[in-house]
Amino acid sequence: MKVVSSRAELAAARSALAGRVAVVMTMGALHDGHVELIKRARAEADSVVVTIFLNPLQFAAGEDLDRYPRRLEQDLPLCEAAGADLVFTPLPAEVYPSAPIVRVSAGPIGDVFEGAARPGHFDGVVTVVLKLMHLTRPHIAYFGQKDAQQLACIRRMVQDLDVPVDVIAVATVRDADGLALSSRNEYLTDAQRASALVLSRALATRDVVAGRALVDAEPGVDLDYLERVDSATFEATPDGDLIVVAARVGTTRLIDNLLLEEAA
Repeated sequence: MKVVSSRAELAAARSALAGRVAVVMTMGALHDGHVELIKRARAEADSVVVTIFLNPLQFAAGEDLDRYPRRLEQDLPLCEAAGADLVFTPLPAEVYPSAPIVRVSAGPIGDVFEGAARPGHFDGVVTVVLKLMHLTRPHIAYFGQKDAQQLACIRRMVQDLDVPVDVIAVATVRDADGLALSSRNEYLTDAQRASALVLSRALATRDVVAGRALVDAEPGVDLDYLERVDSATFEATPDGDLIVVAARVGTTRLIDNLLLEEAA
């Protein structure tokens, strides 16, 4: 496995990769969900690129950019064991040599739910994803279903801007207790983690009203939303194929979702 941190090193290493190239984009602090993405890419592509970049553009003032976990020394062995051929680990100045004046807009998909709670977040996501797609030049990109709204924004960006990359979703990876894996889970105390399990239980009801009642009854959990939406547009609809939930547990914001076709 080769590790590079500059655009020039990436370009040279990428040119040496053969066949169909996949990319897995991460912000580091890798867990089994990221590992599953890399393994899936390894199984379906000839070469696998992983990016580890904590993107400042998708964090608003007062969010957890400064305390977001950083552990590159632990992340790299996980990438290698999962089958990565190349890992790109740039600093912000390498990705943004100057402050970007032109940015990508996620549009209406990025304005609701998580976008309403974190204005501008998805604009930052699709901007960096497009940049990293240009830099890594993949044929396929793998993203987790756990970040369903991000996935919808990226799919629409690729479609609307004619980006020649196939976007593949990989099912949410959960701990044995049902909690969706997230780098932010490590912010939780043991008691908070136990309370957070209500989110997956609420989704399992497959009913918005019953799910909200479950979350509202859980001490220490502050529900933001639990809605049924269209997974492509994120418009709320009683016929939607996706149930999404977000809540704050202590100071930690957690999200989860359930594709109803998976729950059938």
